[in-house]
Amino acid sequence: MKENESFARKTSNPGVKVNLGCGGRPLSGYINVDMDSIEVLKARYPFQEFPEGVQVFNYDIFNLPFEGASVDEVRADSLVEHMSFAEEPKFFYEIKRVLRPGGIFQFSTPDFEEAVKLWLAAKDDWKEFYRNDPQAIASQHWFGQYSYATDNRWGYLMAMIFGNQNGAGQFHRNCYTVPKIRAVLRQLDFEEIEISQFLWKGDRDRMLLVRARKK
Repeated sequence: MKENESFARKTSNPGVKVNLGCGGRPLSGYINVDMDSIEVLKARYPFQEFPEGVQVFNYDIFNLPFEGASVDEVRADSLVEHMSFAEEPKFFYEIKRVLRPGGIFQFSTPDFEEAVKLWLAAKDDWKEFYRNDPQAIASQHWFGQYSYATDNRWGYLMAMIFGNQNGAGQFHRNCYTVPKIRAVLRQLDFEEIEISQFLWKGDRDRMLLVRARKK
């Protein structure tokens, strides 16, 4: 058994909380999981404050090293939109497998319906090709718009719909609306606790926050 898997097995007891696709947001008190190492994440997010001593594990999110019905909570912030159509059911059924009855599943994802409405209402005024070099990132280049604003179709709105595409895991390959999410929860036989909206980082994508309970 791999060291990471051994750690997960040892912690498969009441109170286990897992944070999948943590990126630059690992949480204290959670088993944080990402495709990248903590060193890579710290380099990618130099201005992000990471909890002291936090660990990030490179588990397979479609085959998590946890016993069935052994996890109290799973979080997945801004992750499910990165799933392919074939990966989507594998992920949701893996969450169902590891959660104990009464366990909580919380995830967030862009509100695709809102993004499409914004795109249709925005100006069709293309400026420049996309850049992701350090200078462009620092100046919020976004196709020559130099802004996170959503008043132009060919700016940050493209990242809302297709991902920022600045790394292997940064492409959006799926989308979600409130009715779709409710249908997925019914398919899983999960109880809806909350579906609400918020702005990513306070000023960007209109996101859907979902909290559900395994029956």
